[in-house]
Amino acid sequence: MSDSRLSKRYARALFGLGQEDGSFEKYGQELEDFKQFFTENEEFGRVISNSIFSVDDRKKVLKIVLDRSGYSGLVKNFLNLLLDKDRIGAIEAINEHYSKLTDEKSNIAHAEIFTAKPLKDEALDKVVKSLESLTSKKIKTEMSEDPELIGGIVVKIGDLVLDGSVKAQLEGLKESFRRGE
Repeated sequence: MSDSRLSKRYARALFGLGQEDGSFEKYGQELEDFKQFFTENEEFGRVISNSIFSVDDRKKVLKIVLDRSGYSGLVKNFLNLLLDKDRIGAIEAINEHYSKLTDEKSNIAHAEIFTAKPLKDEALDKVVKSLESLTSKKIKTEMSEDPELIGGIVVKIGDLVLDGSVKAQLEGLKESFRRGE
């Protein structure tokens, strides 16, 4: 089974438990916090995910971190299970899948917004409100600049692409001229 499928399986399992007890958001925050710690402390990440070290030694290191964390018992058990199954190195992918499940349950969509120049806050607020009314979901945005757009905006929400860029309009005109319209 591929790592991606396993990561999804582990994320769904924790998410399912979180839904049962109503703590899925809390578990997601704890998982995100552990992922941050894991990636920011490279030596820690290397030690607990490297099978060169014995499982007992890795568990001792993980226990020290978890005892100081304040995480819920379920998340601590989940992280220990990942270590036992030699999947702790997949924490980033598991966290990513868990985050997607949480957003889906919370009716949140992610929008990638591309502009030639940064949008002012007022303009971004209008775009977000329009997207929320279009999708009937709360929108989380990720902004990127693309000078090739010349002007305008391109928005990607999942498979939906809304292209209001000057570049796209010019290409449309060019195509119209080619067809003789």
